[in-house]
Amino acid sequence: MTATAEAQGGTRPLPPIAAKVDRALVDLDAKVDWLTALSPIHNDALWDAFEASGRRHVPPLEYHPLGTDLHDAREALLALPVEDIESPLLQGLLAEKQRELDRQIELVRLRGTDGFVNASIDLFGGVEPGLKAVAREILETTECAPPPEHDAGIDEVLAAVHDDLTWYRERVPGFSAEVVVDPDMSSLMMVSHGRLYIDDDIRLPMARVQPLVQHEVGTHLVTRHNGGRQALTQLEVGLAHYDPLQEGLGVLSEYLAGFLPAERLRVLAARVIATDMAMHGEGIPAIFAALHDGHGLPTEDAFDIAVRALRGGGLTKDAVYLRGLRELLEYLHEGGAFEPLFAGKFALSHLVVLEQLIDEGWVTPPELMPRYWSNPATDDRLAHCRSIPVSRLCHKEPLQ
Repeated sequence: MTATAEAQGGTRPLPPIAAKVDRALVDLDAKVDWLTALSPIHNDALWDAFEASGRRHVPPLEYHPLGTDLHDAREALLALPVEDIESPLLQGLLAEKQRELDRQIELVRLRGTDGFVNASIDLFGGVEPGLKAVAREILETTECAPPPEHDAGIDEVLAAVHDDLTWYRERVPGFSAEVVVDPDMSSLMMVSHGRLYIDDDIRLPMARVQPLVQHEVGTHLVTRHNGGRQALTQLEVGLAHYDPLQEGLGVLSEYLAGFLPAERLRVLAARVIATDMAMHGEGIPAIFAALHDGHGLPTEDAFDIAVRALRGGGLTKDAVYLRGLRELLEYLHEGGAFEPLFAGKFALSHLVVLEQLIDEGWVTPPELMPRYWSNPATDDRLAHCRSIPVSRLCHKEPLQ
C-alpha cells in the first residue's frame, strides 16, 4: 500500500488516469467558486435603498469580481482524458462530475443575464408541483411560537464553533477548518470549499447556535473531512448533484441537535415559494411582499429570502433545502441507514455506487460522525424522524 493510500484511511489508490482526472476535477472545483461568485455584497445598503423607496424598488445586486478565467477553466475541464479512465465505474462518476462543473462554469458566466435562470434550472432543478404544495402546506399550517430573544452574537457563535472544532480534533487530530468572519454576507453562516464563513453581525437566539453549528460543522465540514480520506477525492468536494442530500442532512442535524423551530421550517418553505416566483420573472419587491404580507414572515427573513432567490438573476438552489429534507425523510421512512450518509458528499442516488466503491476498496466508512451522534437522545430523535412527514419536523421549544 502506498503512502498516499495510507494517508487516505487505508483505501487502495485509484488507477493512474482516474487519479489524474479526479485530482484535476478537485482543483477546477476550487477555482470555479460559483457560490461566492453569486453571493451579493453590500446587502445592508441594499436594504436601506429598498426601505427608502417605500419597499418598491431595489438597486441592482452587486458581486465580487470574478477571480477565474472561465474560458480557460472550461478548456482545461473539457481536455481531461475522462474517456481513458480505466474503470467504467469511476469513469461514469467522474464524467458526471465533469458535466456538472461545465454547467457551473456556464452558470457563473451567465451571471446577471437573461439566460441565468435556465442555466440554474439545468443545474439545480426548478420547483416541481409536489414540492411547492409541501411548501404551501408548511406556510399555511405550521404555527410559530413567540419569537425568542436574539441574545447571541458573533462572540457566542465563535465560542461554540471553536468548542466544536476542538471536540473533533481531540478525536481526529487531522480535522481542520478555516474560520472566516465576513462583514458582508447574505447568510448567517455558510461553508464554501472547506472554509466556514460567519457573518460578523450575526444575531440569533442562543438556543439556535448549537443546531446551526451542527448544520455547518457537523454536516458540511464532517462530510468534507470523511470524503478527504477516500481514494476518490470527489467525495471531499462533492459528487455531482450532492446538494440536496447535504442540505437535507444539515437541516435534519438541527432537529437532531435539539432545536429546529417552526420559524426555520417556514423559512425553508418560503425559499421554495421565492424560487418559484423568481423563476417566473418576479423581482425582490414582489417576492418580499408575498412572503412578508402574504405569509407573515418577519421583515428580515422575507428580504433575505427574496435577495437569495434573485442571486445571479434567479438562483434556484434554495429549493434544494426543503427538497433534500423531504427526500431524506422518505429514505429514513424506508429504513435507510444513517451513518453511511457521512462518508463524503454525494447524492442519495449514489448509494448503490458507493457500495460498489467500498467493495473495490476505494471508499471506507466515515471516520467521524457529527458531535450530536454521541448524545444518547439522538437515537430516539432519529427514530421519530423515521415516522413523521416533513411538515411536522420542528420543535415548539428547545429540547434538553
